[in-house]
Amino acid sequence: MTAPTQPTESGLEPVAMDIRPIRSDEDLTAALHEVETLWSAEPGTPEADKLEVLTTLIEAYEARHHPIPEADPIGMIRFFMEELGHTQTELAELLGSRSRASEVLNRRRPLTLHQIYRLNREWGIPADALVTPYPVSEIARKRA
Repeated sequence: MTAPTQPTESGLEPVAMDIRPIRSDEDLTAALHEVETLWSAEPGTPEADKLEVLTTLIEAYEARHHPIPEADPIGMIRFFMEELGHTQTELAELLGSRSRASEVLNRRRPLTLHQIYRLNREWGIPADALVTPYPVSEIARKRA
């Protein structure tokens, strides 16, 4: 990667940036504060270049030290029900019955491929979030 440059009358000159690796949460906090000051930087300016480099460093640090856990399928269903205003009765219609909806929500029965398809098609829940393995009760495992 080449050093950021700044236009001058004689061409493009490298611009020095005071950027250090993010090695601790304190470094992360300082970088986030710096990003706040640079947020409205005009594209193509040294400030915008610094913003881009800092956000890349922040993303790398957060991915390594504060990873976001994969979405739990049941948590996703509950989230979509709350956000979209769906009821358990509506979920029952999608899954086939009230008892089936209750069993899924209470982790007594895993989702089937057909149920995942319907939740994705009807409510827009990402299918990849629904196919993630999740814990089900011991009773459900014995049925399978």
